[in-house]
Amino acid sequence: MPTLLAAPDKFRGSATAPEVAAAIAAAAEAAGWSCVQLPLADGGEGTLDAFGGANRTTTVTGPLGTPVAAPWRMGDDGVAVVESARASGLDLAGGAAGNDPVGATSRGTGELVAAAIAEGAHRVIVSLGGSATTDGGFDTAEVLEAFAPLDGRDGRAEVLVACDVRTAFRDAAVVFGPQKGATPEQVVELTGRLDRLAALYRQRYGIDLAAVPGSGAAGGLGGAFAALGARLVPGFGLIAEHTGLAEAIAAADAVVTGEGRLDAESFNGKVVGGVLELAAQHDVPALVVAGDVDDGVAGRATALSLLAEFGTEAAWGDPLGCIERATTAWLRTEEARP
Repeated sequence: MPTLLAAPDKFRGSATAPEVAAAIAAAAEAAGWSCVQLPLADGGEGTLDAFGGANRTTTVTGPLGTPVAAPWRMGDDGVAVVESARASGLDLAGGAAGNDPVGATSRGTGELVAAAIAEGAHRVIVSLGGSATTDGGFDTAEVLEAFAPLDGRDGRAEVLVACDVRTAFRDAAVVFGPQKGATPEQVVELTGRLDRLAALYRQRYGIDLAAVPGSGAAGGLGGAFAALGARLVPGFGLIAEHTGLAEAIAAADAVVTGEGRLDAESFNGKVVGGVLELAAQHDVPALVVAGDVDDGVAGRATALSLLAEFGTEAAWGDPLGCIERATTAWLRTEEARP
């Protein structure tokens, strides 16, 4: 029986990566294939799912100062996984309309990392993305300063920050502030605060955040972690390494990946582009199932648009059913057969 690897990202707003992987697995069964499910992420929301989901919950300070129960993961190998969105996320603040873009705090993320270290984690993977905050990570730094440097030396925990943007620290408010509810006047105020924090971090920790790509991620939270000695690393590469993606692709007869929209950015450090690159290296046929496919990238991969194939109502109303039907049909083609 041939083996299919289901290695999708989430379909933002309609399906999680594990849900998509399960739909692909159902298609494999219908077509007479076995399936290995490996839901993925690029370092933002969904990272926790990519590592197997939460098995811990800690009550921390939410983005607006009220307590939230934040799920996270502790592995048997002493590696913990924390999503900043679960502690300091914009959704927790009620979206942009409910958020306080100036007052929103990242403290809960720091508390979640501190909880993981207290439970014995020797490595903590922190994903950035979906945050409500533009506090430059100051509140997180205040919580974690006692554990610094977060570089794994001398018995300390090592913190790896999965980051899928390269935004500069002082640009965090300009780039991300409006989507968090900040007015133009507040963006100016927040940028000034970030400049003052950059000077503080330089004085206190000897780091020039202007030279750290990605330090503006999650409203400058990336910069705070860098100041405390953590390493900012490309999210997809980190997750691929820890999940054994390359080995899984090499052992498969075919691969199906996917995301909500396939466009040029999909090939820039994202899940789909990374999966396709590895599949090509191992000469494994691959299909991309996407909610929509941008015309500009249609020729870069074997890709199927749910909108084009099934129509708007079905693609949005039953995306998992559409993914299953599309995958089953492809697995029965000559291209997919080993």
